[in-house]
Amino acid sequence: MRINRRLVQKTILTFLRSKKHKTRMTYNAPPPAEDEENNARSTENNHRQMDYNDWLPVTASREGKWYYSAFHNVTAMVGAGVLGLPFAMGPGLVAIMLSWAITFYSLWQMVELHESVPGKRLDRYPELGQEAFGPRLGYWIVLPQQLLVQMASDIVYNVTGGKSLKKFVELLFPNLHHVRQTYYILGFAALQIVLSQSPDFNSIKIVSLLAALIYSMIASVASIVKGTEHRPSEYGVRGDTTAAMIFDAFNGIGTIAFAFAGHSVVLEIQATIPSTPEIPSKKPMWKGVVVAYLIVIVCYLCVAISGFWAFGDLVEDDVLISLERPAWLIAAANFMVFIHVIGSYQVFAMSVFDTIESYLVKNLKFTPSTTLRLVARSSYVALICLVAVCIPFFGGLLGFFGGLVFSSTSYFLPCIIWLIMKRPKPWSMHWFFSWIAIIIGVLIAIFAPIGGMRHIILSAKSYKLFS
Repeated sequence: MRINRRLVQKTILTFLRSKKHKTRMTYNAPPPAEDEENNARSTENNHRQMDYNDWLPVTASREGKWYYSAFHNVTAMVGAGVLGLPFAMGPGLVAIMLSWAITFYSLWQMVELHESVPGKRLDRYPELGQEAFGPRLGYWIVLPQQLLVQMASDIVYNVTGGKSLKKFVELLFPNLHHVRQTYYILGFAALQIVLSQSPDFNSIKIVSLLAALIYSMIASVASIVKGTEHRPSEYGVRGDTTAAMIFDAFNGIGTIAFAFAGHSVVLEIQATIPSTPEIPSKKPMWKGVVVAYLIVIVCYLCVAISGFWAFGDLVEDDVLISLERPAWLIAAANFMVFIHVIGSYQVFAMSVFDTIESYLVKNLKFTPSTTLRLVARSSYVALICLVAVCIPFFGGLLGFFGGLVFSSTSYFLPCIIWLIMKRPKPWSMHWFFSWIAIIIGVLIAIFAPIGGMRHIILSAKSYKLFS
């Protein structure tokens, strides 16, 4: 009987110890249901992030080819700025060629920096700034400047589209000359509201490329024909006084800077190109950039030289406005300008749309939808149109904006980022070229807006709002 009692006590004690151990282990381990819930939330967040990137216009498609890069870069640069180059010939061909060389070099830097961080693609200009200057400081250094460039470009394109369409209609239908320019600017904006619903960069890859080449050719040939008939006697810098000449030169430099605006969207363009370890995106991207820059310099020199040769210092800030005959040819050129700036507007607007929609979805937690896209993009187009109607001064806008922000994003900001991220040795080739570009770009940023603002003020004296 004693043996049985001891066995019973030992059995009960063993059972209680075993149950206590199991209870302690169960308490310390996370509940299976809670663990599954956390995994589900994590998976859902990852899926939502992937959906955002698939929905945002910059990263929605990564199927771009090298010739897409060429299309986009030509469309971004050979825009309204080329028409102002004859008017900007006061500073001379040296300024155009120097700007082409500097921006070609700084564009190469940006293409190289796109995947300079292993395993990471810097798909947007602000992301490159964050990598160089830090997450917060870099974002606020680059984003405001990039937005100013893109919005300024769209304002100028809105004005150019309206003016070119008006000129086209008046040449073919003289009895419609009384229709106000404001209505044409509004019509251009209405068209942009429809086109702005394009989902991504590559959906507009073909538009306006041929138009850019055709109107540049027409402007050049028509100017040469005009110059053979009658050439002006004055080819100097405009202005009756030394101060006026200096201000006009400043405005001309800003106009030239405006003509090299592609840097503000180059990373976004490269983001549409696929990348693999064997063929990184910089290879096809750079191939497209080289082709684009060769096309750009040919167009720029042809229009600048022929337009200034034909009209001298009497040339209008939009060379096509100076041309009158043959009417059908000039009308065709103006219509090609209208077609081209439709695409140019969208190239710059697409990156703005990406910024707006990213903020609405990621920060304000809006659900990605067609309605959200329609409201956000239409609001942006309406804002740009309002400014274009109120300040339709083509030449002054080119000079002012070209110096104020284009010189930074295209001339010296890429070089500063290169010096920070790559750290080239002092007095090495890249160190030397970067500092040359920085000094020239800063000088443009200081002096060009002064000339542009003076031109706007002088133009505003004879301007009637909504005329």
